[in-house]
Amino acid sequence: MPTVAVVQAGTALGDPTQTLAKLKRLCVECARQGAKLAVFPEAFVGGYPKGLGFGASLGIRTDAGRKLFRAYADGAISVPGPVTEAIGVTAKDCSLTLVIGVIERDGGTLYCTALYFGPDGRLLGKHRKLVPTAAERLIWGCGDGSTLGVFSSELGKIGGLICWENYMPLARMAMYAQGVEIYCAPTVDDREIWIPTMKHVAREGRCFVLSACQFLTRNCYPAEWLEAAQNLPDVPIRGGSCIIGPMGDVLAGPVYGEEGVVVADIDVAQLIEAKFDFDVVGHYARPDVFGFAVKPP
Repeated sequence: MPTVAVVQAGTALGDPTQTLAKLKRLCVECARQGAKLAVFPEAFVGGYPKGLGFGASLGIRTDAGRKLFRAYADGAISVPGPVTEAIGVTAKDCSLTLVIGVIERDGGTLYCTALYFGPDGRLLGKHRKLVPTAAERLIWGCGDGSTLGVFSSELGKIGGLICWENYMPLARMAMYAQGVEIYCAPTVDDREIWIPTMKHVAREGRCFVLSACQFLTRNCYPAEWLEAAQNLPDVPIRGGSCIIGPMGDVLAGPVYGEEGVVVADIDVAQLIEAKFDFDVVGHYARPDVFGFAVKPP
């Protein structure tokens, strides 16, 4: 049975070089533990600046907030680009299929994006978060249906959604309709209620679910970012990474309060066993009653 991993770690905010070095170390650790697939958290490259308001309120933007946004944008990456090439080299060196959350810069707009790499280092594709949540809309644009894809891998069909997209039933259906088998859910949601959500997704889609959450502490913030942060606890994001089987059973995790690599062996034969009595896009679909389509952009 293949081994898969979810990585629970935080960004070195404002320091892309240090973050990429950390990514490489963690990929080496995943490979050392025998993993063939590793999922990193939402916004791992580029960062999730929890607690920052960027000087914005209704009808008001400040010069200091614009400068902070510029600093944040400086850590975003082009896709494809030099950073994706470097990540691809790491994936190849570690023989890993790799899923990783990044902040993507396209023109003047930032996107919360998940990248997919093959073990040969090739960038398989990307998914842009469809709807940034609440204050995330200050700093990220909206994705569209063109990146709601799944990708073939040696372990099976991989795909997934980012953080609260997983609460969107039709977005989940887009994954199920394409036959997703290993559903990846990069997130920064560290609440205990997130775990039953992941169990539901696994049982609904009859797929393996790999959810990787950041573990982020105050010392990951540059001093000037800390000064701008509001009500920031010592551990802004506490983790909760987990691996769930296709019947909703917890295979590993959740882990809170520390960085680390969480691994589990998955038995792909369980996928067809799980669909014996429920296949959301097969014998349980009722296309004579319901219709579904993803609109082109």
